[in-house]
Amino acid sequence: MGNPFQDQLLKAGLVNKKQAKKAKLEQHRTRKQNKENSTAAITNKVREEQAAQVKRNRELNQQHAEEKRQREQKAQVKQLVEDSRLDQDDRGERYNFVERNQIKRIYVSEEMADQLSCGQLAIVKLGDSYEVVPAKVARQIASRDKEAVIVFHEGKK
Repeated sequence: MGNPFQDQLLKAGLVNKKQAKKAKLEQHRTRKQNKENSTAAITNKVREEQAAQVKRNRELNQQHAEEKRQREQKAQVKQLVEDSRLDQDDRGERYNFVERNQIKRIYVSEEMADQLSCGQLAIVKLGDSYEVVPAKVARQIASRDKEAVIVFHEGKK
């Protein structure tokens, strides 16, 4: 038979050949079924892992796209400010404004101070410095980065 334990049971007369053959067939069926079940379980697990990986990749791609969009907007803001900033007058009058509960000041001409007050000009922050830009540019900057626009009296004209 090939199975020493079955051979011993046959010799002892505890089982007959038909019963031994039936037991061997049952063992074969059980092994085959377990193998199929384990294969299906492994296949399902692989599919789940692939789906999770696809989801993680999609989330990472969205995160990278958002970071890229933010970098592009910051670069656009910087370009807008650098292209359209107005010269400040170090000997002009002092213009005070508030940023995050701190009083800051820049020196501008009297005409620029009036334009700042009536909303024709705005103060924006570029890095650590403050720049004066026209109202049109301030609106463009605000559409990209609201925090960059520090002083803009838009309602008054």
